[in-house]
Amino acid sequence: MNRVLVTGCAGFIGSHLSERLLEAGFQVVGIDNFDPYYDISLKKSNLSRCLQNSNFVFHELDILDYQSLLEIEEIEFVFHLAAKAGVRPSIEDPDSYFKNNFMGTKNILEWMVTSGCKRMIFASSSSVYGNTNQVPFIENQITDFPISPYAASKKASEILNYTYHSVHSLSILNLRLFTVYGPRQRPDLAIRKFVDLVSTGKTVSIFGNGDTYRDYTFIEDVVSGFLKGLDYLEKKPVIFDTFNIASGNPIGIIDLVDMIGQTLSKNPKIEYLPMQAGDVDKTFASIKKAKNDLGFESEYSLEKGLAEYVKWKV
Repeated sequence: MNRVLVTGCAGFIGSHLSERLLEAGFQVVGIDNFDPYYDISLKKSNLSRCLQNSNFVFHELDILDYQSLLEIEEIEFVFHLAAKAGVRPSIEDPDSYFKNNFMGTKNILEWMVTSGCKRMIFASSSSVYGNTNQVPFIENQITDFPISPYAASKKASEILNYTYHSVHSLSILNLRLFTVYGPRQRPDLAIRKFVDLVSTGKTVSIFGNGDTYRDYTFIEDVVSGFLKGLDYLEKKPVIFDTFNIASGNPIGIIDLVDMIGQTLSKNPKIEYLPMQAGDVDKTFASIKKAKNDLGFESEYSLEKGLAEYVKWKV
């Protein structure tokens, strides 16, 4: 395999994945529409290293524009990361999330059928699990109760992926990603916000009573999960499957802030605010299936990952 497509290539995860694919010798076609959810200059900066590589071809286009997708040729494998991000904003603007995330995925699948591309990895989300008391989250548990339009759009896309697998014999993996962090992280995400606030002596706002917890996953581990998934699909006949990609070691929000303070040698200031709609109480992944089937293991403890992030950011 030589030529792969990365949708959402200018994003946090997409840019890291594109770089790793180029390093591995792939020809990478990247597409992104530079959605203004956050500063476009940051996304353009994310692409800077890829654009210096002669094996990288970039198309600025929107996956909702199906005719533009038809101009892309000779793709052997798709990494579909393009999506409208953010849980809380999806409550304010659900239409755009279903258009971009669900209809956009439909367009990618239709393009695959038309172009003859047979394999895809889809970036799904831990948010599909909703607020469940069944922990750790395992891939075959019921995920019928998402609590935000963003989560619902990801769940709907997983189902659509199965439909195209069944009807058109596409091989597809849904990778459910758990709270990804690291260099180039989106400005609205917790670790980036917390590091910025603690490093400047400002107050960190904690929503709820502080007993929520998350399964934070370092970007390098997530990219490794995608590459393990690629190897897995290469060795299989037509297949559809779902995997958690996570550290498998959740941490409470208060403990996270304390750890950031220790990393920065600062004493965090904290205020408590009411829980916000759409936020789940906890995320906690079982990565047993990913380990057994993909050979995936998390290599980064939170301490190690935070140190890497702080070295990049501060």
